[in-house]
Amino acid sequence: MKFFKLSVLLLLTVTLHTSIQAQNTASETDKLSLNEGTIDNQFDYVIKKSNRYQEFKVVKQTWLHTLKAHTLDSLKAIKKQLNDTKAVVTTQQEEIDTLKNNLSTTQTTLDNTNKEKDSMALFGMQMSKGGYNTLMWSIIAGLLALLMLFIYKFKSSNAVTKAAKKSLAETELEFEEHRRVALEREQKVRRQLQDEINKHKNNS
Repeated sequence: MKFFKLSVLLLLTVTLHTSIQAQNTASETDKLSLNEGTIDNQFDYVIKKSNRYQEFKVVKQTWLHTLKAHTLDSLKAIKKQLNDTKAVVTTQQEEIDTLKNNLSTTQTTLDNTNKEKDSMALFGMQMSKGGYNTLMWSIIAGLLALLMLFIYKFKSSNAVTKAAKKSLAETELEFEEHRRVALEREQKVRRQLQDEINKHKNNS
């Protein structure tokens, strides 16, 4: 009795499983279509809907023609998409090349700007700021040295000039004194001469 119940239960389970599997297969087949879905689904539809002859499948020619047309259309769409992608890639590559050129130009301009910023133009020649500062301070130091030399020479010349003026003044004083003495002596000699003349006149 138990064996009979077990056999019936097993039979019902197998029958139910087979029925469910058949329904799932039928449902999957019903979802497949020759005119909708992907090429893969359309091939599955043709394979599953075709009649079986021994180990071969008998496929309707109309299905094959339809499947061929759909496949060619898909290939054309893929080819068009590939060409569009190539065009986009080419455009993007051109933009990348342009951006690279612009970046290179910008980098060159930046380098030149930094170089000009770090250098100074003197007499048409570019010099580094350090060299320019060194040259400027050297020129300033040279000018200060010349100024100090000029001041020293001026003071020396001024001292010599003052000494010469003082010597000239003393010489002029001595000359005036000598001239005064000579004039007095000349006047004295003239008076003496006049006195002698007068004596001679009186004696005669």
